[in-house]
Amino acid sequence: MQIKPTGVSERIISIDVMRGFALLGIFVVNMLFFHTPYIYINPYTWYQNPSDYETFKMIDIFVQGSVYPLFSMLFGYGLAMQFMKSEANGGAFSKFAVRRLSVLLLIGCIHAFLIWAGDILITYALAGFVLILMIRLKPIWLLLISIFLFLVPNGLLNGLIYLAYKLSPDDMIIYTGIQAIEESVLAYGQGSWLDIFWQRLEDWLYMNGSGAVLLVMFITIVPFLLLGAAAAKWKLIERARELKVFWIITIVVAFAIGTVIKLIPYQNEANMFTMNVQDTFGGPLQAIAYAGVIAMICLIPMGAKILSPIGKVGRMSMTIYLMQSIIATTIFYAYGFGLYGKIDISTGTWMAVGIYVLQIVFAEIWFMKFKQGPVEIVWRKLTYSNSLSKKDEKELNL
Repeated sequence: MQIKPTGVSERIISIDVMRGFALLGIFVVNMLFFHTPYIYINPYTWYQNPSDYETFKMIDIFVQGSVYPLFSMLFGYGLAMQFMKSEANGGAFSKFAVRRLSVLLLIGCIHAFLIWAGDILITYALAGFVLILMIRLKPIWLLLISIFLFLVPNGLLNGLIYLAYKLSPDDMIIYTGIQAIEESVLAYGQGSWLDIFWQRLEDWLYMNGSGAVLLVMFITIVPFLLLGAAAAKWKLIERARELKVFWIITIVVAFAIGTVIKLIPYQNEANMFTMNVQDTFGGPLQAIAYAGVIAMICLIPMGAKILSPIGKVGRMSMTIYLMQSIIATTIFYAYGFGLYGKIDISTGTWMAVGIYVLQIVFAEIWFMKFKQGPVEIVWRKLTYSNSLSKKDEKELNL
């Protein structure tokens, strides 16, 4: 039997809402990169305006490092759901998954090198290939491997950073690269398309060069995907009602501990060690808490109805993610309105929220006629190729 795309009736509203919520958080964080050379500054000392600093602080504590783990877990959850569906139907999951992730990798490359350097799709695709190798394991093994891959290397890495901090505190200070900032502003704000391309490539290499993309993938993204896959096999979201006590305890404990960890750079010196601990350990705990809160809200009929527009955004997550990059780069880069480096963080944050609201409206209108987002249609066409019958295509509006 062949694997088919998930129909609308099979979708779990809370998962779509989680994706939609994560996309808002991702956009708010990414907006820092869209309008400012954020990767080359020390944000704890850069923002002099009180309003900007407070806005950054709120983003840093409650959003940055806390939404991409949620989205990563959901990616693993979804892949595991597809695996279980294919197993039940007797489909060839591995062949399907490799093709699906290969298309995702291609889209990621186009996004990273032709639109925006902060792409995460390449990393998701590569991490997905790793998950495929372990997807048949029992959920307890997926959980244990996830914990091991996350805690051991990250524990060792942070231990080394802490040791380096004790030996030479000055080396742990995050310095602002003035020359890199000037080059970014010149290229993105005033440069030609080619200037922007080379700056984009330089930024991507700065964030992912020397094997960094593979290291980040194995010690962060892969563990989150495995954790999501384990949760899917246990059906933790589908069984949220009967697991209500589990989820409430998890929400309270994870959010409390995660937030305390996220506050470390503000209670102590903000340096490479405290910043790394903040996002590495605090962010994922908050992500789990956010997932639990949404799962609980969606158990209430009125709550699910109120959040359904965000769920529709989550149903077309690839389209929304790419659309955010296209809109933002058009606003800030020289081939568009050239506002790069000219707005403050508060304005940029409200712009992100405003654009997201417009995307909610777009999703509502789009799903009046179609069953999938435009990029999702292309992605699934390329993935399923000729494996869908005419009946399937009509049902899914492909």
